[in-house]
Amino acid sequence: MTGASGAQLRREFRLLWAGETVSQFGGATTRMLTPLLAVSALHAGSFTMGLLNAAAWLPWLLLGLPSGAWTDRMRRLPLMIVCNVASALLMFSVAAAVWLKLLTTSQVLLVAFLCGVTDVFFRAAYSAYLPTVVPREELAGGNAKLQLSESVAEVAAPGVGGAVAQVGATALGFVADGLSRLASAVLLSRIRVHESPPGGEGRMARDSSLIGEIREGIAFLVRDPFLRTILLCDAAMNLFLAGAQSLVIVFLSRTVGVSDTVIGVLVALAAMGGVLGSVISPRLARGVGTAKAVLLCTFCAGPFGLLIPLATDGWGLSAFLVGEFCLMTGIVASNVIIVSFRQSYCPPDMLGRVSSSIGFVMYGTVPIGSLLGGALGSLLGDRNALWLLYAGNALSAFLLLTGPLRSRQELPVP
Repeated sequence: MTGASGAQLRREFRLLWAGETVSQFGGATTRMLTPLLAVSALHAGSFTMGLLNAAAWLPWLLLGLPSGAWTDRMRRLPLMIVCNVASALLMFSVAAAVWLKLLTTSQVLLVAFLCGVTDVFFRAAYSAYLPTVVPREELAGGNAKLQLSESVAEVAAPGVGGAVAQVGATALGFVADGLSRLASAVLLSRIRVHESPPGGEGRMARDSSLIGEIREGIAFLVRDPFLRTILLCDAAMNLFLAGAQSLVIVFLSRTVGVSDTVIGVLVALAAMGGVLGSVISPRLARGVGTAKAVLLCTFCAGPFGLLIPLATDGWGLSAFLVGEFCLMTGIVASNVIIVSFRQSYCPPDMLGRVSSSIGFVMYGTVPIGSLLGGALGSLLGDRNALWLLYAGNALSAFLLLTGPLRSRQELPVP
């Protein structure tokens, strides 16, 4: 970042925030529509639902590590714009296939995979770019605002997605998502803060090979006990939650017998926990300390997931609602603190590589967990599979006690 005024940075952050907010609303709608479309139109079973969720996250296993080194060599803002445009075209392709009645399971899986590819590069660039438009001391507040937008989108959009699926207007939902991503690209293109040259001259002189840069990012991550411990816990939680999330929609639809519209409303109400987590995270971090806040959120949220398999039709749906709401509150509050810590703690010229290495491990567990969830659902039934997966998620919190967080009140500063 080169000498931009506070007023200019606030303007540029508002553009970034607005772009992400618009895109998140569109994306949350199709995240709800896609599994509903697979269940109702393509008659997907538990294992196919696991495959669908796995396809979206498989790119993290294939591209997660090199994506960070590549983004550290590039201007991050243009890369984010290209990713948004590519995602928009993919959404339009699904809408066209639905209108023409040509949609197949293979196309849905392919689109999920390609959207996952754009997501890998967008997230690597986005995480490394945010400190360009947000001063280091304001990163926690900036991340809280961005997470709040995502959480609000998760509240509003699923209800819309469920209603759209119920009335048979699925294609319009995918068109709306494509338009939201184009709108995000336009907003991002208006950002005028000068971005520092990719990488650093000293680093490039030391080792300009891609493998060397990837190795440097991994070494920094592995050596640091705070980053390593948090990542270990997050990866384990993602493994079990991915399996659970791949089954939740089919569980509510087929096992519990809930309509698409009601599923959308339930998911939207539960997602209000994410809004609450975004709001309380900065205050919680100031009140008890960042390290203690991460421990508190992680240990308190996990057990609530065990309420979700108790859901039955009628008033029994309150078990799902309370469990998912509290689980989301803790996860989002913890994530805001952790992401802000990483962005301020890591060296700026390595942030892309460190972020992508973290993403490789964290999100790389998602396709594995999704396939695990699909397999367990097919073998044991969706309800029994959810018991095992949410129990595994709750127990993953104990991994945080294997590192230095257990004896600290605050996470370290740079």
